[in-house]
Amino acid sequence: MGQDGGGGTDPQRLRERFRARFGRDATLYRAPGRVNLIGEHTDYNDGFVLPAAIDLATWVAAAPRDDRRVRIHAGNLDAAASFALDDPDPRPSRAWSDYPRGVALALERAGHRLRGADLLLHGEVPIGAGLSSSASLEVATAWALLDLAGMTPDRGEVARLCQRAENEFVGTRCGIMDQFASVHARAGHALLVDCRSLASRDVLLPPDVALLVCDSMVKHALAGGAYNRRRAECEEGVRILARVVPGLRALRDATASDVERQRGEMRDDVYRRCRHVVAENQRVLDAVAALEARDLRAAGALLCASHESLRRDFAVSCPELDLLVAEATALPGVFGTRMTGGGFGGCTITLVAARRAQDAAAALAERYRAAFGQTPWVRVCTASDGASHVA
Repeated sequence: MGQDGGGGTDPQRLRERFRARFGRDATLYRAPGRVNLIGEHTDYNDGFVLPAAIDLATWVAAAPRDDRRVRIHAGNLDAAASFALDDPDPRPSRAWSDYPRGVALALERAGHRLRGADLLLHGEVPIGAGLSSSASLEVATAWALLDLAGMTPDRGEVARLCQRAENEFVGTRCGIMDQFASVHARAGHALLVDCRSLASRDVLLPPDVALLVCDSMVKHALAGGAYNRRRAECEEGVRILARVVPGLRALRDATASDVERQRGEMRDDVYRRCRHVVAENQRVLDAVAALEARDLRAAGALLCASHESLRRDFAVSCPELDLLVAEATALPGVFGTRMTGGGFGGCTITLVAARRAQDAAAALAERYRAAFGQTPWVRVCTASDGASHVA
């Protein structure tokens, strides 16, 4: 679905647009995108992540139907789609509509009898930027469909079923971090998530630090391709390590010394993927400790180390992201910076002193424009609450 990256959606205007298109009143739902402070490619390895929801969301205006058909209009794209909930052989179309359709299918297969619905989608989260536009669309859709069917959404189940929709219907073998953050996040906090147990806790973000997000304008498509290859390489590493590490089920269970001992049994790319994941898990825990101690320099250094590992060992960066990291590191007030999201393009996240954030945003945009000839989307983001029904 096309998102505009703007923010500041007017709920009344969205209701009016729904009424003009579908001829009746709507209920509104929203689910935020997220930025991951640290912990990249650790989620599907049963590891630790530290995301925060951002003040950009996917909005759904919705009303029930008397049949079992779902009609969807994507406002940003001015595109429409529809499907029957009773379709005996649902197949993906490789288009934006696979996300809401996959969610409906996952909910039905989990035993939730849905009603037909008319949905008007409006997205603020830029697509392909590593800010989880897909997860915010999935979660907002699930929230709307469950509520319209008279069911109270269970946050944990919504996250799991939205992940299943993306894995099994869309075809991206993503972990659960994005959907989990979109439903569970709390304003003013990051969220430490154990992706094995799904235990989580809020981590207060110091009020004098800002989250600066900069879009490289390099778009990625994670369904298939390089992202899934990275996951397969991690799984190959697990198979090799499990031969000598009792009880090892995922890279979460490996230590750096385990990886080094088995280096000779691995292809070099598999070794480097494993080395990144094991080190990244520890960086997440160290970053939480640093934030809670208000040691922003230590937290920032861990972000920079994460980027270098993603560039060198996981090989998911690109020249545009590397330039943004290098330029941000040199700016006054910046504590640390890294690429965020699956990689191959997308955004950087920069921890910066709040009083310096707007100046840093302007400087970063200008330096990127000078290097690549286009002005990037840069925003000082606020950590926001998770999914909700909008009164």
